[in-house]
Amino acid sequence: MSFLAGRNVVEIRFHGRGGQGAVTAAHILVDAAVREGLWGVAFPFFGAERRGAPVTAYARLSRSRVFTRTMIRSPDVIVVLDPSLVNIVNVFDGIKVGGTAVLNASAEGFRVPEGVRVFRVNATRIAIELGLVLAGWPLVNVAMVGALARVLGMNLEHVVEAVYAILSGRAAELNAEAARRAYAEVEEVAAV
Repeated sequence: MSFLAGRNVVEIRFHGRGGQGAVTAAHILVDAAVREGLWGVAFPFFGAERRGAPVTAYARLSRSRVFTRTMIRSPDVIVVLDPSLVNIVNVFDGIKVGGTAVLNASAEGFRVPEGVRVFRVNATRIAIELGLVLAGWPLVNVAMVGALARVLGMNLEHVVEAVYAILSGRAAELNAEAARRAYAEVEEVAAV
């Protein structure tokens, strides 16, 4: 995994809304990392949130066993599933200098801290095209994992295997395709 080059641990914070699957995204990422020979742990943080409320999930990937299950206050990477969260939550809070942001859709409207690399993918479009919509909400979580996997230098097939391990049936097929498309489409953009 090229992103781990020179590091023992990569800490990732996912920002989404209740019902978007941020927690599932963190679990799929960790499952894929384990398939790459790494260790990892995924866990959520939420209180009395309801569907649509801001939700945070975390993943730690490491070359050695991971015992820490605390909130990640200074992430190496942030993943933003819903771009409208920028108006509600400081998604960049605590991001490390030289950190990385993986954003759904455009980077416009985001005040990106200096020195942060920005990648984007239109996960909403991918989800809608594949019919990954539930109660009017595009399910972008697995597409964002696909994009993140490419940014981290992970093997796409490990992500697909993780999708099939966690999801089943038609949902697994469609989400695996969403991951493939996002992996192919994610691009680095200049910080705004």
